[in-house]
Amino acid sequence: MAANGLDALDARLLLLLADEPRLGVLECSRRLGVARGTVQARLDRMSERGVLRGFPPELDLVAMGFGLTAFATLEIAQGKRAAVAERLAVIDEVCEVHATTGQGDLFVRMVARSNADLQRVIDEVVAVPEVRRTSTSIALSTPVPPRVRPLLVRLAEQG
Repeated sequence: MAANGLDALDARLLLLLADEPRLGVLECSRRLGVARGTVQARLDRMSERGVLRGFPPELDLVAMGFGLTAFATLEIAQGKRAAVAERLAVIDEVCEVHATTGQGDLFVRMVARSNADLQRVIDEVVAVPEVRRTSTSIALSTPVPPRVRPLLVRLAEQG
């Protein structure tokens, strides 16, 4: 087992499930050439550790009607990160919030249906009392989408 807790077999199992999330444990064990119990134990361990958080379907926000993605850097009142995050979490179009270093305190990814809809979402964000200043940028494209595959491939090859 690697120092990070994942070894090559774990990585190969995660790659297999990333490619075909509907595979069962028995089919995974067959394709990986290991016992069914080994696959189940590794899935259980990765779930317990939070590495594997479930098997949700991959959704396309554009196909769902949310064609605009924007990122906002928020400067907030000191010591109010948890309160702001809680308020942002109730805005449906807010997809992610990251605490950051540097100029801003929080980095927010949000989606909208149109420019007017984005203005409505931004208005909701700036209405949070602890938000002091925002800077928003609209994403024009996503040349590198969110991914973990290259990391898994490297781990799988190390085994």
